[in-house]
Amino acid sequence: MNWYEKLNKYFPVEEMKSKEHMEALLKEKSDIYYKDESDKHVLMYAEFDSFIFIDYVYVSNAARGQGLGHKLIEKMKAKNKPIILEVEPVDYDETDSEKRLRFYQREGFKHAQSIGYTRRSLATNEVNQMEILYWSPEDASEEEIYEQMKRMYTEVHTYRDEEFYGKAYQHVDEVLQMDENRGIDDILDELDKSKNS
Repeated sequence: MNWYEKLNKYFPVEEMKSKEHMEALLKEKSDIYYKDESDKHVLMYAEFDSFIFIDYVYVSNAARGQGLGHKLIEKMKAKNKPIILEVEPVDYDETDSEKRLRFYQREGFKHAQSIGYTRRSLATNEVNQMEILYWSPEDASEEEIYEQMKRMYTEVHTYRDEEFYGKAYQHVDEVLQMDENRGIDDILDELDKSKNS
């Protein structure tokens, strides 16, 4: 299986970019978009001057529980910039979503509770609610994370979108909102509550 097939098998269709889109990013945005892979993992990320966005992390079943995910995150943390990623809210019927959140919680990530992130999938036409997690060496504010997320969405997610998907993704201002009174619970705290109940 090549790197794209591994990602495509693991991630829900509404979260996947097309292979053409990702290959174009690797080739045409090679100054910011990178692939780190071995037979046991695939890590796709964008590194900007002031932050890193993790697009996809895949660790093979055979390598799970061996600390490989931790090593990959440590490699990113060593760059000493805020790290941002998107996660789907926990679905207790789908154990992988809870495992993923617990992993990022152990790695010291925080939930950006004031950032709303809702986008329509070009693959399924469904509206997906995502949450933003971040890790920061200098304790970045959620406003800084929001601005970085907007930049990433514009430069990575929507790169040549009409060409690859036949239509454009929504404008960044429709997809990302900053609202300090959003009233959503910290999804990482909620994990602990569910464990203790």
